[in-house]
Amino acid sequence: MALRPLNDDEVLTEMNKMVAFIRQEAMEKAREIRVKADEEFAIEKARLVKQEQQAIDAQYEKKRKGAEVAQKIAQSTLTNKSRLRLLQQREEHLQDLFNSARQLVNDLAQDESRYVQFLEGVIVQGSLQLLEPDVTVHAREQDVEIVTRAAEGASKQYNEISGRTVNVTVEGTLSKDLAGGVKLVSGTSRITLDNTLDERLRLLEDRMLPEIRNNLFGSNPNRKFYS
Repeated sequence: MALRPLNDDEVLTEMNKMVAFIRQEAMEKAREIRVKADEEFAIEKARLVKQEQQAIDAQYEKKRKGAEVAQKIAQSTLTNKSRLRLLQQREEHLQDLFNSARQLVNDLAQDESRYVQFLEGVIVQGSLQLLEPDVTVHAREQDVEIVTRAAEGASKQYNEISGRTVNVTVEGTLSKDLAGGVKLVSGTSRITLDNTLDERLRLLEDRMLPEIRNNLFGSNPNRKFYS
């Protein structure tokens, strides 16, 4: 059957069908483009929101850590100040205790009978350490007389203990600022024994200080070694 040419109405109909098809294809393509754009927008939006949230979180974390560090520094400073204040108060208490002991030492030099007994004891002790025939005893100028008397008694005690004799020479060369006591020098002047009240008290303070601290303030939990 031979094909006949289309008339005007049929051509118009076919053209309308083509236009409708193209329009439909365009609409579907536009919808696909819009859907894809919406998806990409949503993805980009989510990425930007996440990035901004991470930046905010990082900034907050930085500020939080900064605040924690500042708080720790302030707490450490306050703790150190409290510790230093406590140590200062303890040191003042110890100094008051030692000042009381120094006053007792000064009182000893004012009690003649006790002072002579003390002087005899340290001269005997020093002579037994030196074990030399000649010993020079240095005293305060105001103590020369009482030290001379004490040296006489000490020489007798030394002889009774050691069976030896010792010649004691007393010189008033010690400072008047000292609380009392004597220094013994061997005859060869090579050995000096400091038996002044001041030195005795200093040695006692050094030796007794750890025990005094423990008795007054308790043991130190941070101390690992004890001598």
